[in-house]
Amino acid sequence: MKRAAVVGIDLGGTNTLLGIVDQNGRLLSDVKLPTQSYPEIADFIAALYRHVRRMATALEVELRGVGVGAPCGNYYTGTIEFAPNLPWKGVLPLGDLLQAEFGLPVRVTNDANAAAEGEMRYGKAIGKKNFIEITLGTGLGAGIVIDGKVVYGADGFAGELGHVIVEKGGRPCGCGLRGCLETYVSATGVVKTFQEKSKDRGESDTVVKPSEVTARSIALAAEKGDELALEVMRYTGQILGEALASFVAFSAPEMIVLFGGLAKAGNLLLAPAKAHMDQNLLRLWKGKIDLVTSGLDEDQAAILGAAALAWRA
Repeated sequence: MKRAAVVGIDLGGTNTLLGIVDQNGRLLSDVKLPTQSYPEIADFIAALYRHVRRMATALEVELRGVGVGAPCGNYYTGTIEFAPNLPWKGVLPLGDLLQAEFGLPVRVTNDANAAAEGEMRYGKAIGKKNFIEITLGTGLGAGIVIDGKVVYGADGFAGELGHVIVEKGGRPCGCGLRGCLETYVSATGVVKTFQEKSKDRGESDTVVKPSEVTARSIALAAEKGDELALEVMRYTGQILGEALASFVAFSAPEMIVLFGGLAKAGNLLLAPAKAHMDQNLLRLWKGKIDLVTSGLDEDQAAILGAAALAWRA
């Protein structure tokens, strides 16, 4: 008897990660496809199917479903809607296309919600029914779980916490608004903060070279005690913590999980975020909210999250 498995797909603007995952969350086989190499979505779907068929045959597994985490993915409709960084524009019926090709149940959601699904099944949120997953990458995404279910709202797009305004008239955001949380708390936001503060203090005050300014280089400099880099991380943590206090007020989670490249900064970000969250919480929530980094392997997390969704398909 063949063992059961599902397909997990992390559809990104640059690369798409595709894997086969068993019921215990083990990634049995995976492959990376360059998304931009497929100007026609039909060719992309066909390529996905070829790789899945090859892997499933080699592994001798019985596939039960397909889960997809994608930018602007709509859980209700299975569509991708106006994703700016994908080669295919407009509203795309991704779920229907995959189901027709694979002959399997398909679930589609956005990447942050997929991360929350994975955290709930395989990570730090096992057994938790109320938590928020904050994904910290180029931007800031969020998956909100209440009573054991990801919140999707009326149209499938609930949880865009990266576009909560934290600074009226602040930094311009790619969404068209100004002062969005992700313009301050993200890899991009950290770099912007560093650039602003280095102008005020002078580049000679830091070991970070102007030509090598990235969120990672700033975090590494902060680990070594670089005062400007430390100031940037404290500032970022403060803005994040204050925003998290507001998020607690509307969903009362037992845990908030930080995931993604910026979360690797660990206590450099976590400590100030926790302090400012606690300072701004109503008394009835003080001491109740755990703030932790993800328990998922970042290299596998996106596929595992999509796979967790597929097991519910």
